[in-house]
Amino acid sequence: MTDPIHHPPHYAFSSIEVIDAIEAWELSFHLGNVVKYVARASRKGRTLEDLQKARWYLARAMMNLDQDIARIEAGTEAEGTMPEDKPLRVKRKKKR
Repeated sequence: MTDPIHHPPHYAFSSIEVIDAIEAWELSFHLGNVVKYVARASRKGRTLEDLQKARWYLARAMMNLDQDIARIEAGTEAEGTMPEDKPLRVKRKKKR
């Protein structure tokens, strides 16, 4: 018997549910959605649509990161944060 709310078949297709991996890896909202859509892409009959959604969330995460890095490099933020309040770690190149 399938449970469409707690264990839908397109999420529970292996011994590890996608939500458990996302939480264990402490992924942000955007990156969690990337993993979710990629993992289930072939499970619902809308592979291309799910991959396009994953690409949209990845592009959004990258855009936010680029903006945070630009603010830090411009000196307009003392310490950058990801949109989900996770610390942003930026490696700076040493000036010669």
